[in-house]
This record gives sequence, C-alpha cells and structure tokens, in this order.
Amino acid sequence: MILVAIGSNLFNPPYRSPLEVCKAAIKRMPHYGIRPVRLSAWYRTAPVPVSDQPWYTNAVVAVETKLPALETLWKLHDIESEFGRVRQHRFEARILDLDLIDYNGQVVEGQGMTFQLPHPRTTERSFVLLPLRDVCPDWRHPVTDRTIDDLIADLPKDQTAEPIA
Repeated sequence: MILVAIGSNLFNPPYRSPLEVCKAAIKRMPHYGIRPVRLSAWYRTAPVPVSDQPWYTNAVVAVETKLPALETLWKLHDIESEFGRVRQHRFEARILDLDLIDYNGQVVEGQGMTFQLPHPRTTERSFVLLPLRDVCPDWRHPVTDRTIDDLIADLPKDQTAEPIA
C-alpha cells in the first residue's frame, strides 16, 4: 500500500481553510498520475515541535500509482508547489505538506536528506499515525515490524490530535 500524509495550517485564496487546501490537493493527485483510493478521517493537530503557529489539518490517503517511489515523491512536491508551497525552513507553517509515508513496504535509506522510506519521522507523529490507522489498521512499520497500535501507544503524551467532525 502506498500511503501519503497530507497537512496544512495556512491557506490563500481561493481556499478558505487548510481543510479546503487539503481536499483540493487530493483532487489534483490524478493529474499527476497518483490515484487516491482511501482517505482517513481529518484531524486537527498541534504543530510539532510545539510553537505559536496555527494548528494543522491532517489526514492520510492511500493511493495507487504506476510511478516508482522517488518519482511519486517528486510529483507530491510538484503538487505542493502548485498550491504555493515554498520550502525555506524546517518545521515552518505551510500551505500544503505531502509526505510519502510508505511505498508498498519498501525500505530506502541513504539517498540524501530528501528521500527515505518509510518516512523517517512517521513513528513520532500522532498526526500521521492516527489517520494512518484509519486507512490501514493492520499496518506494520516496514523496518521494525511494530504494529500501528504499538507505535501509537509510544507517542509522547503532549501530541494532540483531535478528529474533525
């Protein structure tokens, strides 16, 4: 299964909210050869690390594509750019964040700071693990083989993720 985390805590016209940004980005994926097949619930989450920036809207979408993993990541970055994302600083507020979390269980290490599978911080983020469980409750980490429930149980207690009604 190919899993993509999506998030936003900024917006600009014509989108009135980070949720609208995320929904519009999912609708754009097929134009880049990426077909959404299953979407988690939406979550409202505190920024990590904790800061004064606005809270995020997050979800995980399972997708299908014929693209290889690295090209899929590039296409996700193209979508981010289309929505106005400019990468300047780590942990900055962003209009759109699309992270390739897992690509059919592939493990990729040592290809620079921009590409690693599974995503290196997956296990540290409630805003990834909670929606990931919605989409794939039997998911196991491809390196450690730990279950999603075990990973969620180990999350820091200060990470907040609330389902959006």
